[in-house]
Amino acid sequence: MVKIKVLIIVPAYNEALNIEKTIKDIKKNTNYDYVVINDCSKDNTKEVCRKNGFNMVSLPINFGLTSAIQVGMKYAKENGYDIAIQFDGDGQHNAKYLKSLVKEIEKNNIDVAIGSRFVEKKKPFSARMIGNRLISLAIKLTTWKKITDPTSGMRAYDKKAIELFNSNASLTPEPDTIVYMLKKGLKVKEVQVEMSEREFGESYLNAFKSIKYMMNVMLSILFIRSITRKKI
Repeated sequence: MVKIKVLIIVPAYNEALNIEKTIKDIKKNTNYDYVVINDCSKDNTKEVCRKNGFNMVSLPINFGLTSAIQVGMKYAKENGYDIAIQFDGDGQHNAKYLKSLVKEIEKNNIDVAIGSRFVEKKKPFSARMIGNRLISLAIKLTTWKKITDPTSGMRAYDKKAIELFNSNASLTPEPDTIVYMLKKGLKVKEVQVEMSEREFGESYLNAFKSIKYMMNVMLSILFIRSITRKKI
């Protein structure tokens, strides 16, 4: 049986206090390859990665999360990986669930496996989950597919999905890309995972940015990705 090649893409911006723990978690729980995409961090993320000998691509300018993931997908294609996994560098994701995502793709003919907090657990009714619920509703309205945790940043993509990232520079690591891939006929499934709270540093999404993010994603889903045609 041919062994599949798996790459974990770890975007990192100002994650000097988290990146070492994140990569150690990956190494402890998997035997997959990884690459840290250092998005021109202002702190010493780059130095921490070099000191530890981490596999890293360091961008000369802070391009943002989308570009970091695009670079990772390009790396995955050029190096012949069968599966690429988006995995946050801030320590909130748990690497022990990565094998479950890979198994879903490998055994069940799935193209995109999403690490979800709400497959087996009920989504809480809270202010933090308002945007999550609205995005889930938008996805359901445009694709008839129920995605319980659309904002999850832990996702595994097969070769077809990797190719889509490489052929379409507009694709992002956000929920609207899930709609695009569903419209293209790819199979998407959620896998139950647990996530932790960030220990160090701050999320780039404050209250204002969270509202802006939600509005942008909703508009993209409802008015851009919803009219995507299946034929590639």
